[in-house]
Amino acid sequence: MLLDIEGTTTPIAFVHEVLFPFARARLGAWLTTAASSADLAAITAQLASEHAEDLSRGEAVPMWRTAAATDLRAWVESYAAWLMDRDRKSPGLKQLQGLIWEEGYQAGLLRGVVFPDVPAALRRWRAANIRTAIYSSGSRLAQRRLFQSTLGGDLTPLISGFFDTAVGSKRDPASYTRIADQLDLAPADVLFVSDVDAELIAAETAGQQPVLSQRPGNPPQARGARFPSVHSFDEID
Repeated sequence: MLLDIEGTTTPIAFVHEVLFPFARARLGAWLTTAASSADLAAITAQLASEHAEDLSRGEAVPMWRTAAATDLRAWVESYAAWLMDRDRKSPGLKQLQGLIWEEGYQAGLLRGVVFPDVPAALRRWRAANIRTAIYSSGSRLAQRRLFQSTLGGDLTPLISGFFDTAVGSKRDPASYTRIADQLDLAPADVLFVSDVDAELIAAETAGQQPVLSQRPGNPPQARGARFPSVHSFDEID
């Protein structure tokens, strides 16, 4: 079992109305606090690479000035905000957001949210020796913290693996092949549940079994009718 998060295990509203605003509001303060950290250095290098790709595509990205450390931090903040405005599935941004959320989880300011049927489904699948893994654009750290801190308790012992875009884009069939290989499963033995039809098409192309998640608040998918769909994990036998 391979599960998306946003719109599948977790309401879209939690991601867009709680997590994203939390990271945006604390972005500048986090960058100042982490000014000399290895985490920020790695994120800056990743964002610089993505910035160069955006420039090569002719996008109107914030200009990069690095004359002083304060200039670099200001550029990271402006470029990260630019990516947030476009809801980019940027690896650098997702790492940055994940570290900001980590502070929120540790301080008790954030708690993970899942749909009510999710904890029971994870336990049911574990009892049936069905392994469950997560594949989300959010960083693996962010994924773990979300499932560790739910009102239903720590769900991470019920999850066999966490995958983010380090394995590849969620719209690239090769990503699903890599995940199946890392889980030591044939692609046909993996059922992938997501609310995005382009992701389901990629999984299907890789040989996995796609299922459309039709949770409350999920936008309709133009090509969703071609896939089996569920409104709750209780419908997955």
